[in-house]
Amino acid sequence: MTIDSNDLLNSILESLDRVRYISPEDIPNIDLYMDQITTFMDSRLHSSARNPGEDKILTKTMINNYAKNDLLPPPVKKKYSKEHVLLLIFIYYYKGILSINDIQTLLGPITERYFHNGEKFNLESIYREAFTMEEKQMQALKADVQAKYRAAQKTFQDAPEEDADFLRKFAFVCTLSFDVYLKKLMIEKIIDDLHGSRKAGAKEKSKNKE
Repeated sequence: MTIDSNDLLNSILESLDRVRYISPEDIPNIDLYMDQITTFMDSRLHSSARNPGEDKILTKTMINNYAKNDLLPPPVKKKYSKEHVLLLIFIYYYKGILSINDIQTLLGPITERYFHNGEKFNLESIYREAFTMEEKQMQALKADVQAKYRAAQKTFQDAPEEDADFLRKFAFVCTLSFDVYLKKLMIEKIIDDLHGSRKAGAKEKSKNKE
């Protein structure tokens, strides 16, 4: 389905409004089987999918692959805890832009230190802090998208009339893509720094044991 140019921006902003933060209070405090996990994730995140009702938010295969790649601690008696769900939410948002190795670099130290640590400051504390910060960014993101859209609408003034609408949408996609590209570069730079620091720390620890 095509969207008239006049409605495109509103449609995009409305799609941003459908992005929902999963509060820790929304997650059951009881351990869940895999089928219950996939159902819960789909019920909370399907509205932000590209094709709601068709796209799978999370599957059994995905969960097994995450565990296989050490992104997710193994379940206990085939049941997953609330903290497993928190990790799955992080993975869901990361997997579209980061490699498995990069996600391991980010989540590995957090899982080792805070997963089921039995302390007041735990994985849920980290989740709350991170996603509360993300919520506050939504208005700034909307303003940025609107500015990029208005800039794109001013491009290709000399283009053939029959191509102008397509070319302006193309320009809009280009500026959004360049923004994503630059942010991905920055994220990768931070992850490389974290990986280097962790590697150096492990080497120093090993040296001290000798």
